[in-house]
Amino acid sequence: MYRFSNTVIGFLNLFTLLGSIPIIGGGLWMARSSTTCESFLQTPLLVVGFVVLIISLAGFIGACFRVAWALWVYLVVMLFLIATLMGLTIFGFVVTSQGRGVEVPGRVYKEYRLEDYSPWLRNKIKDPDYWRTIRSCILGSKTCAKLASWTPLDYLEKDMSPIQSGCCKPPTSCNYNMATVEPQDTDCYRWSNAPTLLCYECDSCKAGVLEDVRRDWHKLSVLNIVMLVFLIGIYSIGCCAFQNTRRAETDYPYGENRMTKVRPRWDYYWWRWWQDKREQLY
Repeated sequence: MYRFSNTVIGFLNLFTLLGSIPIIGGGLWMARSSTTCESFLQTPLLVVGFVVLIISLAGFIGACFRVAWALWVYLVVMLFLIATLMGLTIFGFVVTSQGRGVEVPGRVYKEYRLEDYSPWLRNKIKDPDYWRTIRSCILGSKTCAKLASWTPLDYLEKDMSPIQSGCCKPPTSCNYNMATVEPQDTDCYRWSNAPTLLCYECDSCKAGVLEDVRRDWHKLSVLNIVMLVFLIGIYSIGCCAFQNTRRAETDYPYGENRMTKVRPRWDYYWWRWWQDKREQLY
């Protein structure tokens, strides 16, 4: 007779097993696509999909067919997954704790400075190969093309995304109408009116990308916390199912009896000695 914990683990892992199939399919579809932005996420999707598939399959077999070694593998991998997810969540909160942008007087949008973000993110975004991938992604998304029809009044009244604020226009402090040359922000000299150049090589553009990463990472961290609570609950039920499966393999309904002998307490011998003395006296 199956225990309740085995049944629950079996159903939960059946659902996650079926849920891993579209994840793997999405990763394979992205691998065949030529779009840079989509191929950028294909490896994490495939890894997550196959890990979930293997864990769910091991948990389903172990719980439903009472295979102890499969449940043992399931619990070990699940523990590793919980520890990894917890580490990534803490790392995400630490890395994305800086930033948020600065207010621009007379404007609705904010502007972003690269030096406001964590050193780890700055070093990552400054890598030429990494930035080339992100730059191609921004060009392909036509993000800046949406501002082509804006009027000067729109720049005063409308908000912009972090990438639009940093990549699609020069910093607001730039002044190109001055007769005399005065020191300005370095990004002012990197700006170009060419649609394929704009401010894509500006530090403000990289900062806008990091702001998007920061916001997305915070949303993902909240989801990670929910997933951690869910996985810890499943892990606890899985431990009960593992104990039930181990007991089912023995002849003892409540576990193997490993007691070979019983040692009486020290006062038992004193009590027996006193009883013997009383019998001799009477």
